[in-house]
Amino acid sequence: MEFSKGNNRFYKEEDGQLLAEITWVSQGDRVGVDHTFVDPSLRGQGVAEQLVDRVVEEMQKEQKKIYPICPYVVELFKRKPDKYEHVQAFD
Repeated sequence: MEFSKGNNRFYKEEDGQLLAEITWVSQGDRVGVDHTFVDPSLRGQGVAEQLVDRVVEEMQKEQKKIYPICPYVVELFKRKPDKYEHVQAFD
């Protein structure tokens, strides 16, 4: 799925309706991913993980680590440590 890039966010809109979004807060050399939303019509299709992967790709380009704040991202990083350990920031 293609996502638009906004100010500290990636998102998907259709006909003016927000369908999916992930947001983050910049904190120097890392970002705090603080919110993930997927419309019920898209749930169960892996869209939230695609959003996370898009942020991971962007932060790798910017050479920043990700500090997961959003409960979904925290859980995803725990479930798939091999996939995300190279981008995860720790306190």
